[in-house]
Amino acid sequence: MSQENNLLSQKQLFGHPVGLFVLFFTEMWERFSYYGMRAILVLYLVSQSSENTENPGLGWTDGEALALYGWYTMMVYVMSIPGGIIADKILGQKKSVYLGGILLLFGHSILAIEEIWAFYSGLVLIVIGVGMLKPNISTMVGGLYVKGDVRRDKGFTLFYIGINIGAFLASIIVGYVGEVHGWHYGFGLAGLGMFLGLVQYAVGQKHLEHVGNFLGKSKEKSDLDAFKKPLNKIEKDRVVVLLLSFLIVILFWGAFEQAGGLMNIYTKTKTDRMLLGYEIPATWFQSLNALFIVIFGTFVAGFWAGRKIKGKEASSLFKMIIGLIIMGAGFFFMTGAVAQYNSSGYSAMYWLVLAYLFHTIGELCLSPVALSFITKLAPIKYASIMMGVYFAMTGFGSKLAGLLGEWSESLGEYIIFTGIAVFTILIGFLLMLILNKLKALTHGAEDIDVLVK
Repeated sequence: MSQENNLLSQKQLFGHPVGLFVLFFTEMWERFSYYGMRAILVLYLVSQSSENTENPGLGWTDGEALALYGWYTMMVYVMSIPGGIIADKILGQKKSVYLGGILLLFGHSILAIEEIWAFYSGLVLIVIGVGMLKPNISTMVGGLYVKGDVRRDKGFTLFYIGINIGAFLASIIVGYVGEVHGWHYGFGLAGLGMFLGLVQYAVGQKHLEHVGNFLGKSKEKSDLDAFKKPLNKIEKDRVVVLLLSFLIVILFWGAFEQAGGLMNIYTKTKTDRMLLGYEIPATWFQSLNALFIVIFGTFVAGFWAGRKIKGKEASSLFKMIIGLIIMGAGFFFMTGAVAQYNSSGYSAMYWLVLAYLFHTIGELCLSPVALSFITKLAPIKYASIMMGVYFAMTGFGSKLAGLLGEWSESLGEYIIFTGIAVFTILIGFLLMLILNKLKALTHGAEDIDVLVK
């Protein structure tokens, strides 16, 4: 039976392959562990290290903490490139996800030990583990669908909702445990999440039989040919288009990742978090993005689908640029927050809520679209590598976010937040003009995707 027939004969659940939901829950628990750790990392670093402190951290300065945060979040995703290469050339995606999950389990568990060697060792294992797992599990989602399957984009939206259910639960549960009961208890709880993800991934292997296998050992002649042959002109054009889209990705995540760094510290130190006599933990605000994605994910996907039905389908690059502009506009609310703090000595919570709402709508226009876009366009022999390059670009964006956070110590938060808003919006409109020029080269094609089909 051909690979296409194998995929078409997959068991279905809610109109999608059951394998999608195996990957959904695997990624949900992996993101629970990652975002749980991310929610408390910077706060742990800047907390006082005195023995008299109720919940001591390492006592670093904000600048030092944000510098490490930038390097860490960059390397987590840059390692997706060697992770993709190992999958495409040696192990296949399925085994690479296994290996990545095991490394993540050990990394998060070691962080629970209250020793500085354990802290750095845990970070290194997490960096390598995410690099092995992240690009390959996303590529496997695309591999569940045959070429041209209209369900692919919706499948990635569902997958993306799974990611953010994990992120939402992590920010609430791990964030609370880390802030209130002890940072290392929080790190350990993140490791428990990864353990659950590995268990259900192992149990669900029967639904992933025809996806994520190493092409070099495939029994399908078409797979072996695709693995051995050099890229043709059409495939090279697809790679060029993908690389152009990655420039948008760097800019987007460079701004967006302020959530775990500068915005996280701002929430902790300058936001009035009292509600009905209770002080809301700063880490809980990290859950807003994930909560909004779960609420608005299907709405945004439905909006673009409605345009398609009306014959007004937007290109993937257009959606990504719109996402960049909307996300950038959200930083004007942080500008308002700083202005209120400077004038009255406190900053209201609604500024953060509105900022995260705009960031989320922007993310929904960009991130799941980009994941689907890559699986459509990437040559099959380099599928995981191209996904790895995408995540590496998000890593460079995260490093940029860390640099912006460091600069805030000398330039001030008002300038940083306003600068991010103005710059991303201007770049977005500039890219829109470039997109129009690029679309002219498609000789009347309505969507940039048509250029590379």
